[in-house]
Amino acid sequence: SGADDNTLKLWDLGCGHAPRMPEDHLSSVTGVAVTADGRRAVSISIDGTLKLWDLESGRSLFTSEGHSSAPNAVAVTADGTRAVSASDDRTLTVWDLESGRAVGKLEGHLDSVRGVAVTADGKRAVSASNDETLKVWDLESGRVLRTLRGHSEAVTSVTVTADGKRAISASDDETLKVWGLESGRVLRTLRGHSAVVTGVAVTADAKRAISASDDQTLKVWDLESERVLCTLEGTSHLVSGVALASDGRLAVSSSLNRTLKLWDLYRGICLATFHCDASVLCCAFAQQTIIAGDEAGRVHFLRLEE
Repeated sequence: SGADDNTLKLWDLGCGHAPRMPEDHLSSVTGVAVTADGRRAVSISIDGTLKLWDLESGRSLFTSEGHSSAPNAVAVTADGTRAVSASDDRTLTVWDLESGRAVGKLEGHLDSVRGVAVTADGKRAVSASNDETLKVWDLESGRVLRTLRGHSEAVTSVTVTADGKRAISASDDETLKVWGLESGRVLRTLRGHSAVVTGVAVTADAKRAISASDDQTLKVWDLESERVLCTLEGTSHLVSGVALASDGRLAVSSSLNRTLKLWDLYRGICLATFHCDASVLCCAFAQQTIIAGDEAGRVHFLRLEE
């Protein structure tokens, strides 16, 4: 790890360059998410398992199984009681994080489900699929409330605004779309990437979004004007994921070049780079801790210190 301006340090509290630990997943970690209080994290893996982690100790609290094929993404409700994971088996699984049990299946997509987000009130989930659609789900009944159509290729990722009124999706068609969740209509289309858009995150005030792409860049967007505020360059490989700190100033990106990068969005610069032993497939932000999953099955916990 390193800091360009000597004001930040990244401490590896997890696996780093260590040998495989008994708590590691047995295969690639494809999704991570954190509870709103920043105390616990969830990871999912191609090995078909979901793990719940204590962020203070970095220890796994339990391991559960629930998908019939590889899961691709996971989201956690704000109260930390449930998680929702998306899978190649065309379904989403709802998990009870107290018992560690799978308690529901959301069925309706026609192809692999690549991304999932949950509204702040924990009542709805939004999923992104290779079938070129997004679906809005009622988590209590498991019912599809509406299907969002507008992308011309697979939808890879989705996030929702804090007020639960809008969703932002990323797609293989090289665009992002802003959706009204009540109307199901496309409000804006964001164009600027030159390859598949792999991930997206939105600030708490819903004024800006940041996207990750196979074109080896991240872009920061003004959601009102649809303008690119800045393009973050310096990653030498595909950018696999992106996450934002709660204040919207810092972002973390994961890459297939085995690195995590910490970005200052106000200045448009990279503050630090963390090197892993394997391609990093996903990342999340929990207050001063970064969580990331890699191709070797490891989950990393990186603590920032001012």
